[in-house]
Amino acid sequence: MKDKIFGVLQRVGRSFMLPIAILPVAGLLLGIGGSFTNATMIQAYHLEAILGPGTLLNGFLNILNSCGNVVFENLPLLFAIGVAVGMAKQEKEVAALASVIAFFIMHTAIHALLVLSGRLVTVPEVMDGAGNVLAGMVGSVEQTVGMLDGSVTKVLGISSLQMGVFGGVIVGLGVAALHNKYYKIQLPQVLSFFGGTRFVPIICSVAYIFVGILMYFVWPVIQTGIYGLGALVNSSGYVGTWIYGIIERALIPFGLHHVFYMPFWQTAVGGQLEVGGQMIYGAQNIFFAQLAHVGEIAHFSVNPGTRFMTGKFPFMIFGLPGAALAMYQVAKPEKKQAAGGLLISAALTAMLTGITEPLEFTFIFVAPFLYAVHSVLAGAAYMLMHILNVGVGMTFSGGIIDLVLFGILPGAGKTSWYWIPVVGVIYFAVYFFLFKFLILKFDLKTPGRDDSEEVKLYRRSDVDARKNSADSQAAADERSQMILNGLGGRKNVVDVDCCITRLRCTVSKPELVNETILKKTGAAGVIKKGQGVQVIYGPTVPNIKADLVAYMPSAPDVEYHEEESTEGSTAEGREAKNSTADMAGKADGSTAAKENKKAAAGKTLPLYSPFTGKVESIEHAPDVTFAQKMIGDGFMVMPTSGEVLAPCDLDVAFVFPTGHAMGLKTADGIEFMLHIGVDTVKLEGKGFEPQVKDGAHVKRGGCLLKFDLEYVKNNAVSSACMVIYTALPEGASITVPEERELQALDHAADLTGI
Repeated sequence: MKDKIFGVLQRVGRSFMLPIAILPVAGLLLGIGGSFTNATMIQAYHLEAILGPGTLLNGFLNILNSCGNVVFENLPLLFAIGVAVGMAKQEKEVAALASVIAFFIMHTAIHALLVLSGRLVTVPEVMDGAGNVLAGMVGSVEQTVGMLDGSVTKVLGISSLQMGVFGGVIVGLGVAALHNKYYKIQLPQVLSFFGGTRFVPIICSVAYIFVGILMYFVWPVIQTGIYGLGALVNSSGYVGTWIYGIIERALIPFGLHHVFYMPFWQTAVGGQLEVGGQMIYGAQNIFFAQLAHVGEIAHFSVNPGTRFMTGKFPFMIFGLPGAALAMYQVAKPEKKQAAGGLLISAALTAMLTGITEPLEFTFIFVAPFLYAVHSVLAGAAYMLMHILNVGVGMTFSGGIIDLVLFGILPGAGKTSWYWIPVVGVIYFAVYFFLFKFLILKFDLKTPGRDDSEEVKLYRRSDVDARKNSADSQAAADERSQMILNGLGGRKNVVDVDCCITRLRCTVSKPELVNETILKKTGAAGVIKKGQGVQVIYGPTVPNIKADLVAYMPSAPDVEYHEEESTEGSTAEGREAKNSTADMAGKADGSTAAKENKKAAAGKTLPLYSPFTGKVESIEHAPDVTFAQKMIGDGFMVMPTSGEVLAPCDLDVAFVFPTGHAMGLKTADGIEFMLHIGVDTVKLEGKGFEPQVKDGAHVKRGGCLLKFDLEYVKNNAVSSACMVIYTALPEGASITVPEERELQALDHAADLTGI
């Protein structure tokens, strides 16, 4: 149960990253627009002629300010879409549309109930001191009656309960659940037009009428609790800030930090403050609202506000680079160059962008004690920034870019940014000397100190060294197949997504995940928790994920059990080998199959050909994987016809997506595989027409597959067709009595020793 909850939270956390990904761009627009239209800054640098009110540049900068601000004002809708898209398994664009519709319907339902109950009334906007409407004045305004101050707000023009991003998350999660359940629904013939993906917006619309009604009654109670929790956190002082920082870092290895800090950044849990005549909720929202009105404030609010953000700057820009230098200095001389390449690039990434996971995960798995120390120091950084009243905000992380935009440009008087380098220098020294001492004292195996080659697996160059082709797409596909192997095969992968630094996957069988294989693809580390798997690659992970998702539809839908691939075999052979491992595993676990084999011990079984052509020994196969019987014993046919027939009564275990191979099982439990041609997977299904589907039962002589023989001859390495028996008992073998021309269903070989 806990593992399932972790898997759900992991998927929710990664779905947050879709709307969060736009924040750096919106923050950039808001930071540049707000900072360079700041009257104090313009006067201090005597830029009135260039940036003063009325100038062309000032007008453009105000446009940037407004465009950035609109993103932060509509984050609830962005989270509704982002969570729905992130949690939907397929047809994500339908989930996105349904989430927008559901978002509007939920808030409209709440608005209607507020009006019907008399809690939201419309009154004239302009009245005299006695409360009388002034003659000739037009206008009205909505007011709340008997509700908490700030509990009602405008949501895309609709007066509704102030739910913040929680409202968006509620919509996103619910829509995703309905979408995943109904996007393939089949309705009766008369209603069939509304089936499938068209049904999703319909059911979401109906459902969120009732969700809106429910929220009308439930959310005011939740609001009271949120305000109370926010008041408790904000009254906890410096110790509370320290604890917040420790927890935020401690959750990084579990991938749950987004779930933890988001309420502090985006809801009343992080405090509330009136800015520009409007009540703003959430630490990040408060900062960016003040940035939009930077000329009206004396100093950015720290509490409530940046106390939940600014602490990242000292340890990201200064502390972790100090730890990287310490790990480099204590590396063995012969490995310093390798470790240095890893650590320097990771340190620079942390300093510039605030993405620290590539550096943190280079030592967390080999020296978790260091990560515990790091978490405590990170929490202290939050507390120190709070004590020193530093008011620097951020979009998503604390690197130099955010420091310049949201600390230096608004001005030292408004942010007190100068304390960051002061504390940072101290943090650099503390991290350097403390990490160096602890590594040497406890002989921690940080990068460059282990006699094994594990350190090299953290480097991107190891992936490059495995590339045997200059073609970038082929290289990406090779890496993607290797990642799938490490995840236990395509069949074992339920879901694939990523955040800024991690490939986040859900698998059916966690025991099939192979960390060694995954690290050979360039991963800095692997986290396994129940069915949730996180593979840490760093900032390049979106490209890795895109390559993997694009490759998966053409990958064999099987489990991967092999521990390592054999060099020298073709991609086709390796694919076939991976697929048959699943069948072999099933055969080993099948009691019925074992009993059948035991009953047939000592017998010789005739084997019949599915192909028309010349039968030969499998050792003549033009692929080393087949010729050396790495997958199993069998026989080969050089075909003269493109029709493939069932050699006996059988069941279809699987058909490869590209149609060039299939797994079969006889009534006696004997499993075998048909493979048409060599490297035919590269044909991407062209020339192949499977006549059966997974699970089909076929009688002897039934057509299994048709293929274009001439097309295969002209476009594949070879047209040789293999019949491979994948789960034979020890000592069993297959012999071809005579190499000869034969027809499909003729006797081709003998299975002996069973």
